[in-house]
Amino acid sequence: MKTPPLLLFAALLFWGWLSGLLLVGALAGLGLAAARIFKWRWELEDVDFNRIWSFCVLVVVVLVGYVFTTNEQAVGLAGMVRGASVHNSNPDALNTIAVLRWLPLTFYPLLAAQSYNFRPSVPLTAISLVLRWRRRRGDHAFEGRFLDVSYPYFILCLFSAGIHANRATQSYFWGLCVLILWALWVLRSRRFGVKAWVLAFAVAVGLGFIGQLGINGAATFVQNFNAQWLARLFRHQTDVAQSVTSIGQIGNLKLSPRIVIRLEPKQVGVVPAYLREASYRKYSSTLRSQTWYAGGTLNDFNSITPEPDNTSWVLLPGKTGTAAVSIACYLNGRSSDGDPEGVLPLPSGCCRLENLPNLSSVITLQTNHTGVVLVTGSGLLIFDARYGPGATTDSVPDVNSTNHFDLAVPANEIPALQQVIAELKITGTNDADKILAVESFFLGKFSYSTWQGPEKRATTNASPLTRFLLTSRSGHCEYFATATVLLLRQLGIPARYAVGYAVHETSGSGYVVRERDAHAWCLAWNRETKVWDDFDTTPGSWVAIEGRQSAFADWLSDARSWIGFQISKLRWRQAHLRQYILWTLTPVLAVLVYYTNYVNSLVEVGVGR
Repeated sequence: MKTPPLLLFAALLFWGWLSGLLLVGALAGLGLAAARIFKWRWELEDVDFNRIWSFCVLVVVVLVGYVFTTNEQAVGLAGMVRGASVHNSNPDALNTIAVLRWLPLTFYPLLAAQSYNFRPSVPLTAISLVLRWRRRRGDHAFEGRFLDVSYPYFILCLFSAGIHANRATQSYFWGLCVLILWALWVLRSRRFGVKAWVLAFAVAVGLGFIGQLGINGAATFVQNFNAQWLARLFRHQTDVAQSVTSIGQIGNLKLSPRIVIRLEPKQVGVVPAYLREASYRKYSSTLRSQTWYAGGTLNDFNSITPEPDNTSWVLLPGKTGTAAVSIACYLNGRSSDGDPEGVLPLPSGCCRLENLPNLSSVITLQTNHTGVVLVTGSGLLIFDARYGPGATTDSVPDVNSTNHFDLAVPANEIPALQQVIAELKITGTNDADKILAVESFFLGKFSYSTWQGPEKRATTNASPLTRFLLTSRSGHCEYFATATVLLLRQLGIPARYAVGYAVHETSGSGYVVRERDAHAWCLAWNRETKVWDDFDTTPGSWVAIEGRQSAFADWLSDARSWIGFQISKLRWRQAHLRQYILWTLTPVLAVLVYYTNYVNSLVEVGVGR
């Protein structure tokens, strides 16, 4: 059944307008509309339509290969493939959008062949290899059957027109209604009057409009919902504003062996001991929770602009890192715009990030004065971090303000801390002697444990930290880090609570960091060098104790993690594998062309017989 005059021209014009390809859509529509003016026609056989359909399929394959292997920002002619801008940092979504947007042009040759053919229809065997084989084997059930593809092509144009940038207008909806009214008017049933038909169509449009508003409202609700809370249900994510500890909780603390970070040192064996994500300054201890907070205005973020190469970001101007490591990590959070967002795990003294994805992938990079680097970009980031001893991005201690964040100690913890200090019997007066005494105290009298019994529960008379320091003297890293920070502060040394990961497990030429390697430690201010030093009093046995929790099947989990990592690299355009896809497509296309010609030759032989 043929479409009304100029309907396809209007549909292509509508598609081109919404896709940002108005001229392309107008020219394509004029080519089809001209078939009603010019009377000359081709005499195409079934085999010709077979070849035209195969050509359209090959064009789709080539288009898929092109858009999925092009990493550059869309400019010039390449911008036609990207079309109207759609804000989405997921490259797979962008690539799929590009393919779907171009479907009207990829199948345009088939409709043009039908429009200029003596018989304005397409044989069913042309668009199905199965029917071609059945015909070759003597099944002639579909022989002589044809299909007018005008209406399917019209639907395809409307579908592709919907793949456009959301401009918060109703243009697509009302344009769609007009075109559908135009298409259905000639197909309306003559059993009912025009008024009844118009009323039914108006009801359908009204329901569609209400449904559209409902979908938009649901999308707005989901976007406004705090996606970071959803992310916490599935993966660990660092909150830069606070760190809710497991201090005082009862039970066995056990984390997953899932690999979350991969490292490749530039110099064999030279790898940072810690990857810090954030640090905190204010400790709050209540009966229900023991939480560290960033505190004050130091948690405010400032954006950093990249270097002219758009792949390097300077965190500490003037500092040259003596070591470098390649880090692969995931961004598990979501920004307010729905883009992947997360805190980068970085070595202490990191001064420069290199080989980050270009600006089409990395949207923003921000830092604050507590050493946090927050990035919004692709779901997987692979970059080089240059680091070395000396200055860090952390601010100097806050000891002069009314809050005294870096020296503040909760009042309910002071009695236990004073009792411990008396036990330390510090003889020296300088900071080095005090730090050495604290380190020896934890090393000689404490042990590491992931099991927390009822004796660790907070009471009105003693906090969990008090029980840890005076009674149990056994706990996990959060106990040791918190106790160390507060002890140093009570001794007059500015200190902060740091969280991140410990690096210790080799894997081939590099290292892997698992979720159970999540760690907390202390940052102690060095008055002589004017920098923050990592100070970890957690017994070194914690690595072996956590390792005992590994199951025999962890190797299977690691294999699955490696496969997932490779897929993520491909998905987020971090893999060199993409450059080989086009090379692989060449022999695939050659096989497809040969196979299509072979099938066509069989069909021709069958017809000759």
